[in-house]
Amino acid sequence: MRAHYRAEGLVEADLVAHPMDQFARWFKQAAQASVQGMVYEPNAMVVSTADAEGRPSSRTVLLKQYDEQGFVFYTNYDSRKARELSENPYVSLLFPWHPMARQVIVTGTARRTGRDETAAYFRTRPHGSQLGAWASAQSSVISSRDELDAAYEELSARYPEGEQVPVPPHWGGFRVAPQTVEFWQGRENRLHDRLRYVVEPDGSWRAERLSP
Repeated sequence: MRAHYRAEGLVEADLVAHPMDQFARWFKQAAQASVQGMVYEPNAMVVSTADAEGRPSSRTVLLKQYDEQGFVFYTNYDSRKARELSENPYVSLLFPWHPMARQVIVTGTARRTGRDETAAYFRTRPHGSQLGAWASAQSSVISSRDELDAAYEELSARYPEGEQVPVPPHWGGFRVAPQTVEFWQGRENRLHDRLRYVVEPDGSWRAERLSP
C-alpha cells in the first residue's frame, strides 16, 4: 500500500516566529478539515513516555488546551503514563493528521498542572465523564467489565445528574513544555518537508529544515 502525496509544500518563509502560533495555524486548518469530515478528532495525539529504564509506551489521548506554555492533557495520576512521567518527565507527542498529509511531532518535558486549573477543567466535563474519572482505576487489572460498570452505577447513584461531583485527588493534568516542535508536510516522491523549531537557552526559537 502506497500513498502519493501532492499537497502544497511548507517553506521557511511561511513559518511564524513561535511554534505554538504555527501550531495554532495548523490546528485551525485541521479543525476545519474535521468539520468537512476529512480528519477525525484533530485534537487526538499519541503520547509516548518511557519508564526509568527507558522502556517506551504509547497511547492516544485528547489535547484539551494549548498556549505559549505548551500542550495540556488530563489523566489518572495512577495510570501508566503518569507513573512513567513521575520517573522520567521527557515525553513525545504526535498529531497524525493523515488525510492532510501532515504530522506535528513534539518533544519536551511534562509537569502537573495546578489543582485550580485541574478543577476548572473538570467542571467543564460532561457529568458521565466526571463519574468515569472516579470509576476507573486507570491501567490497573480488573476482573471484568461488570466490575467497572458496577463502580460507575454506584457513583451515579451517589452523584445524580445535576449534583456536583468532587474532583478526584488522583486525577489531573499534565502540561508538556516543548523543546522541539516539528511540522511535517507530505510531498511527492517521498521528498517531504520537515521544518523543526528548537528552543534556545535564552527561550527564543530557531527553525531548521530536516532531510526527509
